[in-house]
Amino acid sequence: MDSIIELRHLKTLLALEETGSVSLAAKRVFLTQSALSHQIRTLENYYETPLFERKSSPVRFTPAGERLLQLARDLMPQVAAAERDMAQIIEGKAGELRLAVECHTCFDWLMPAMGEFRPLWPQVELDIVSGFQADPVGLLLQHRADLAIVSEAEPHPGIIYQPLFTYGMVGICAKDHPLAAKKIWEAEDFADETLITYPVPDDMLDLLRKVLLPKGINPPRRHSELTIAIIQLVASRRGISALPYWTVMPYLEKGYVVSRQITENGLQSNLYTAMRTEDQDKTYLDNFCRIVRELGFAELPGLSVLEMPAK
Repeated sequence: MDSIIELRHLKTLLALEETGSVSLAAKRVFLTQSALSHQIRTLENYYETPLFERKSSPVRFTPAGERLLQLARDLMPQVAAAERDMAQIIEGKAGELRLAVECHTCFDWLMPAMGEFRPLWPQVELDIVSGFQADPVGLLLQHRADLAIVSEAEPHPGIIYQPLFTYGMVGICAKDHPLAAKKIWEAEDFADETLITYPVPDDMLDLLRKVLLPKGINPPRRHSELTIAIIQLVASRRGISALPYWTVMPYLEKGYVVSRQITENGLQSNLYTAMRTEDQDKTYLDNFCRIVRELGFAELPGLSVLEMPAK
């Protein structure tokens, strides 16, 4: 018997379960909200029953929706495994994936992605290029790395980018700091403070590049390589900082520091993967990018879908 169910329908149902809303699910599967709603209505009209309750938040699936959702949970991993097997048959199983990272806060969530990748591609040599890299794209062009995680998708001959996600940056200070009384920090709030950052160039710090320097504000700095050291310095009122929300959340829960929104619209940062154009058809590289993206949305708080900038 022919079935109306398509793989895209199952992906949509999984996205609905993971995000809890139609609008977020649409972004996750790169559809407009109306296109995603049309997919759901097609199934509901065919089976003549609703698949989830529209007014619940997060969405709550009906028994019929739960049954299709279970099909998606069972089938989609098998499809992914079959596609991976096909790629290994056609392209070969061996390869090399040397990863270069310009983000100090990436390593904690990269490790689970690497752990998931290794048993799927056991003959691909996976490694991280040692240390923080100020020019990971340069390492790609020198063939010293095979994949880079970067904050800007700057056009460069021979390099292609894939979006990972957008994440929120928050300001942090000691609980008894005067700025703790403000819900939103503006650029001027940083003017008379010591800014504690990782030891990277100013153009790699979104707080400086997007918020402070355009207003002519360039506060004194103190640097540390370690996130926990930055937290300790902030907690002891040696300065203030701006870090990804996922990084500071454990310390917020323990009450070490407090976080505040930066500017009325919030400060958002982006992450992309970069690879050589000649490697874009290597399935294991694409598979690693997918694992990083999916684990990020599953495990990290405050992420949103990132689209490639217009050319």
